[in-house]
Amino acid sequence: MTDDSGRNVDAADWTALAEELDTHGCALTPRLLTPEQCHDIAALYDREELFRSTIDMARHRFGSGEYRYFTHDLPDTIAGLREAFYPHLLPVARDWAARLGRPAPWPDDLAEWLAMCHEAGQARSAQILLRYHAGDWNALHRDVFGDMLFPLQVVIGLDEHGTDYTGGEFLLVEQRPRAQSRGTVRVLEQGHGLIFTTRDRPVRTKRGWSAGAVRHGVSTVRTGRRRALGLVFHDAT
Repeated sequence: MTDDSGRNVDAADWTALAEELDTHGCALTPRLLTPEQCHDIAALYDREELFRSTIDMARHRFGSGEYRYFTHDLPDTIAGLREAFYPHLLPVARDWAARLGRPAPWPDDLAEWLAMCHEAGQARSAQILLRYHAGDWNALHRDVFGDMLFPLQVVIGLDEHGTDYTGGEFLLVEQRPRAQSRGTVRVLEQGHGLIFTTRDRPVRTKRGWSAGAVRHGVSTVRTGRRRALGLVFHDAT
């Protein structure tokens, strides 16, 4: 699949997206993929040779639905999207680390960072295709697979909300320091990417910057079928 998805990532207003990430912990990109490209990616789900494992969410008590982990041999469009996002997310990751007084181990090059993950024992691909049907949902969780962690990830909608499915909104719940939790709900538009924090984000308090712990999930799909592509910028154990 050859396309302009990487250029679409580059063309986004990254100043505005960074500000939205600071404010809400998530940010919706402009359209990155056409409906045809979304359908092509969603259709990959039935090509078993592309995946290293399949997860039945109900079996593992993660919710209800199914997802598949790609092998490292990613289709070109998916690999291109991941590579295009990384340099734009990197300044945000480094800025957040500085505010929280944490190390920022991420090099400029994604391949170099992934090699560091592999050296630390995190060598399995974490890129996923998710598939939900009516009644399915995803429990609140974090995609943390070891000590080597990139603090931002992306999910791209592959079906049209309100037409292909209803319900199935993206959920983000943030535990604010010494305060009640805050919830955010976003509709995942077809072909758009939602950037969100993997584990936590800096939150200003009277004592300075603190880490606001964040989990994400998906509300119950009421009708139809909801499919999405998940891009994670660290590998799994």
